[in-house]
Amino acid sequence: MEEFHKVRRLPPYVFEQVNRLKANARAAGADIIDLGMGNPDLPTPQSIVDKLCEVVQDPRTHRYSSSKGIPGLRRAQASYYARRFGVKLNPETEVVATLGSKEGFANMAQAITAPGDVILCPNPTYPIHAFGFLMAGGVIRSMSVEPDDSFFPPLERAVKHSIPKPLALVINYPSNPTAHVATLDFYKEVIAFARKHEIIVLSDLAYSEIYFDDAPPPSVLQVPGAKDVAVEFTSMSKTFSMPGWRIGFAVGNERLISALSRVKSYLDYGAFTPIQVAATQALNGDGSDIEEVRSTYHKRRDVMVESFGKAGWNVTPPAATMFAWAKIPEPFQSLGSLEFSKLLVEKADVAVAPGIGFGEHGDQYVRIALVENEHRIRQAARNLKRFLASSDAVMPDNIVALNAHR
Repeated sequence: MEEFHKVRRLPPYVFEQVNRLKANARAAGADIIDLGMGNPDLPTPQSIVDKLCEVVQDPRTHRYSSSKGIPGLRRAQASYYARRFGVKLNPETEVVATLGSKEGFANMAQAITAPGDVILCPNPTYPIHAFGFLMAGGVIRSMSVEPDDSFFPPLERAVKHSIPKPLALVINYPSNPTAHVATLDFYKEVIAFARKHEIIVLSDLAYSEIYFDDAPPPSVLQVPGAKDVAVEFTSMSKTFSMPGWRIGFAVGNERLISALSRVKSYLDYGAFTPIQVAATQALNGDGSDIEEVRSTYHKRRDVMVESFGKAGWNVTPPAATMFAWAKIPEPFQSLGSLEFSKLLVEKADVAVAPGIGFGEHGDQYVRIALVENEHRIRQAARNLKRFLASSDAVMPDNIVALNAHR
């Protein structure tokens, strides 16, 4: 049976192949250490849970909510931006609550994209950055993910050679999956470019609070004039370990926020009101919950880098996010990221995310998520050490033969 048009436009979901292997291995009794999906294992802070339990007792909160977010939640997000970034936002016109940043991105794509519109998107990147626009009828032009001077020449070529002219540029720093962090000077160049060419900037800042250096990552909205062209998406999923609560935000340019709000008004009634009230309390807190989450990921990062290195797999320490972007070990590079990831599940009982799932330019890498505790990360390292020590034994025969003739 022929697939529907929009489904047909989507590439195969490569993560599903690893997930299927993982499920089969667990069903057979294997103890799989899952460093694949970026699904936080840390509990939501108790004070947030307590607020939810308190508010849910009021039956008035069980009615339909507001698709753009209750006023108190939007004010709390505006206050967070003022404290954290020194950015002033009007909570009525420049802030909308979303069902996580993923839904916000997808519905922004629906709101602004006409069939054939060109979107400039980093490669590799988080899948919704491209897929949201593909589903809306857009065309993706891949860009560099490095936040340095190499970022801008391809942008200039894209503006010169794309017909129609690109509609929007997606940026994502700290980056999922690469963990690159952008500077404010880089953002200044991005905004100058966008204003010059009248291009929308869509910034994904979901990992703004998961950083390990002294300087916290900036917001693109800190650049003077950024709100003329830019909208930024954030999420409470990682910052407060609330992934299943589905609370995020889009903030910035009033016209774009209005378009997103209008689309959402046709599609949803917003998150459950008690969840929004609990999220409001979290945003208005003293920051100690965020610091604890950040500290936990920092420790896990250090344990992973050290133990994997001793096992024979040198991983560059990420400066931010809950991920490491790791080059496939040299003996296995000819496999590509999907086959290597499948091999790790089968032979090392360790699951990672294949880099090709984030774009074809990620195929020499895998993403390692820090979603297991330190003991389990060390256990993964022991498994990997045995796996790497017997690489010839576990490699498919045709790859062993290929490597031998190089």
